Amino acid sequence: MTAAAPLLRVEDLRVHFDTDDGTVRAVDGISYELQRGRVLGIVGESGSGKSVSSLAIMGLVDGERARISGRVEFGGRDLLALDPEAMRAVRGNEIAMIFQDPLSSLHPFHRVGDQLAEAVRAHRDVSRAQARARALELLELVGIPDARRRMDGYAHELSGGMRQRVMIAMALVNEPALLIADEPTTALDVTVQAQILDLVGRLKDELGMAVVIITHDLGIVAETADEIAVMYAGRIVERAPVARIFSAPEHPYTWGLLASIPRLDAPRGEELVPIPGTPPSLLGLPRGCAFAPRCPYAQPRHHEVDPRAEPVPGDPAHVVACLLEPAQRRRLWAALRTPERA
Repeated sequence: MTAAAPLLRVEDLRVHFDTDDGTVRAVDGISYELQRGRVLGIVGESGSGKSVSSLAIMGLVDGERARISGRVEFGGRDLLALDPEAMRAVRGNEIAMIFQDPLSSLHPFHRVGDQLAEAVRAHRDVSRAQARARALELLELVGIPDARRRMDGYAHELSGGMRQRVMIAMALVNEPALLIADEPTTALDVTVQAQILDLVGRLKDELGMAVVIITHDLGIVAETADEIAVMYAGRIVERAPVARIFSAPEHPYTWGLLASIPRLDAPRGEELVPIPGTPPSLLGLPRGCAFAPRCPYAQPRHHEVDPRAEPVPGDPAHVVACLLEPAQRRRLWAALRTPERA
């Protein structure tokens, strides 16, 4: 039986910005695929290129300021080849995005219901009353309490979690095939974070969407994603099913991200283990492996040779860009998994 074609296929996507100081290689050749009904978590520190890559997919990167290359196939079409009018028809209708800060994304002078209704009418030929009815339906779908009264409220009158639910409702106006959630739980307490992630998962199952969740925290996508792509310095340095990322990660950067997650089973007072150093400037990446200056296992040649992403031997679904030998990586990870942290 032939496998179904992926809904989204990203091939060698690059987004470079030319500045007076040089070229910023914000995204430097990433590739991945996403099937319908699946969730991809894109994880990495701030500045790793997570958000820029998704903005490029949405056609929201200024083409006059950026050089964008590669291929982004969605439903068989190359989105990078579409003209602006055709891309506007896709954006919001077939692909939708939840942005990081809902308070700045919602207009402070317009009522929540009016903003949702406007989003409906932007893509559907319906009356004002029908648009408001659809807006109310969406607010109820995302679990806004007393949705009819909240329709006439303003963004500043809502809690952070409720504003995020409104943004999710706006993204779902036209039941898109692909939902991109950029840091959907930023500035929310852990209880509300769990509610928002549960909501995204439930809506994914009910509507059959594919979902991309962008975050800096592996813990956020532990229970939500089917696959995780770890980004560093504009590239994907490791990609694997979520269970493999947590049980058998292959890249030292991934090990560092895992070590920085607080654990409930850790002894009281145990300190988190930060990744030493800082991410490199995208204006001038170091020679060889970009992570080598921060990697405790780097060898001299790692500062000269640029690693390519390759499948882990015996596991084609697990891809890693690391110059350490596979057997050595497994030994190092086994040593890091001390009984206290296992």
